[in-house]
Amino acid sequence: MSIGLAPHLFCFGLGYAAETLARRLLDEGWRISGTTRTEETLASLRVLGIEAHLFDRARPLADIDALLSDVTDLLSSVPPDAAGDPVLDTHGAAIEEAPALRWVGYLSTTGVYGDTGGALVDEHAPLAPTSQRSTRRVKAERAWLDRPWPEQVAVQVFRLAGIYGPGRSAFDHIRAGDAKRIDKPGHVSSRIHVDDVATILRASMARPERGGIYNVCDDDPAPPADVIAYACALLSVPPPPLISLEQAAKEMSAMAASFWVDNRRVDNTRIKRDLGVRLRYPDYRAGLAAILSATARVESASNS
Repeated sequence: MSIGLAPHLFCFGLGYAAETLARRLLDEGWRISGTTRTEETLASLRVLGIEAHLFDRARPLADIDALLSDVTDLLSSVPPDAAGDPVLDTHGAAIEEAPALRWVGYLSTTGVYGDTGGALVDEHAPLAPTSQRSTRRVKAERAWLDRPWPEQVAVQVFRLAGIYGPGRSAFDHIRAGDAKRIDKPGHVSSRIHVDDVATILRASMARPERGGIYNVCDDDPAPPADVIAYACALLSVPPPPLISLEQAAKEMSAMAASFWVDNRRVDNTRIKRDLGVRLRYPDYRAGLAAILSATARVESASNS
């Protein structure tokens, strides 16, 4: 990277997590550009000051070399499809040749570990995905890590647990009337607040490591039913009754049902040890309380 070159992040897939990181970096004076699939999102991103472009496998970026000419950091949150990774398949060579590039992050999922029966997994655990979706992620991780990157480029993989945050939490399901408390004894899942995702990615950008793989989750794997019950308590509403997984599955999509196949606890030691991260929301209780408090402040300001 040239001396004095302003930092520039390019995001393939400016979704929930990537946009949260982008907003933070805009506040730090970064230039942000990236892609989305819809005209509606394109317009909203440009309002924020993000240079957004339409992209998917069927719509590759025509001027990719120019778009990446001064990009220093690149993040991909685009999921793989049946044919492979759309970003690498269409623009992998251009990304490798981006002259200022130093850091690449790929957002994967803890689903690559599969079902451990509730046992703890760290980044060295064997990968045993139980769904086609997670199997594709395993292949995509290898595709990103195994490309012949220039020596100065550090590529990392981030295995994310379920992301929640403002506008995407248990509160939203409760208010919509579709929250369920499913009784599956011994079943736990890991999660992570979207603000902590941004913190972890930012820490990695400051300490780039070639081939680094990081679990991205909080300190408290917990039964999903407990999360719903706690959110209800914060809202001072009665929690929905416990129902069996078999009963709940009758109304679930195939994707929703797949999340109940895997039971595992995810170890987040490495993000703290190697990246120096201190989670702002170490468990769902802290995260939900903060979301509710922020919502109350916004409503109070709008009513004043």
